[in-house]
Amino acid sequence: MKFIGAHVSAAGGVSNAPLNAKNIGAKAFALFTKNQRRWSAKPIHSGEIEKFHINLEESGISTEHILPHDSYLINLGHPDKEKRKKSFDAFLDEVQRCELLGLKYLNFHPGSHLRLVSEDECLAIVGESLNRILEITEGVTLVIENTAGQGSNVGYRFEHLAYIIDKVEDKSRVGVCLDTCHLFAAGYDIRTREAYEKTMREFEEIIGFKYLKGVHLNDAKSKLGSRVDRHHSIGKGNLGIDSFSFLMNDERFSNVPMVLETIEPILWPKEIKLLYGLMEE
Repeated sequence: MKFIGAHVSAAGGVSNAPLNAKNIGAKAFALFTKNQRRWSAKPIHSGEIEKFHINLEESGISTEHILPHDSYLINLGHPDKEKRKKSFDAFLDEVQRCELLGLKYLNFHPGSHLRLVSEDECLAIVGESLNRILEITEGVTLVIENTAGQGSNVGYRFEHLAYIIDKVEDKSRVGVCLDTCHLFAAGYDIRTREAYEKTMREFEEIIGFKYLKGVHLNDAKSKLGSRVDRHHSIGKGNLGIDSFSFLMNDERFSNVPMVLETIEPILWPKEIKLLYGLMEE
């Protein structure tokens, strides 16, 4: 079974997110548990946590199909120790927020080398950061998102994600989220059946579907291999409808949160229906 939703607003409090998801016909959703463009935030109070769970029950969505995203400011691979500590502390707070809310996952971008160290050094730093986080937290699986490779971002090759996973000691608490736009921009084609199978075969061989914990469903304004991160509405970009039809009918993508981050939230209810409509009986 597929669980499709979108990255919904948590404005006014995280408790609003489940209802926002319900209102668009979602069976999964993503959210920010704090302002994604600020380093710090007030703690989540107990009343808001209780209200979150009441609204979550009303939405009918399981915690297994919620994919929180961390702040865009965080860079766990930062070459500078002091600046990396700032990111580490912020990420720890994000994980602890997920713990308080009873959420199973935290999705994050692996980081950037800022052209100050090599990609391998940056990836090793990310792995070290994750091990430290896992030592002092419980229950939350850290879900690495593949990137488009824009600027100095790492994580645009399957080998990068596999490298980080290899460095993580507790592999039961690490996973991967595949973003379709990032995948395409990084040079992985999924527009034809042959290209799709080739890309998914590489994913299985290099990383393994056992680590797949979520998907970001985005068409792409960017071109294949451009390493430019530009999302588009489903069917309106360079990926096209067939790419999403392949995904919707691939059993390996069942039972994980599949989250829209497309550019027109007003279209999300239609896009959710469209995606379910692509499934063959």
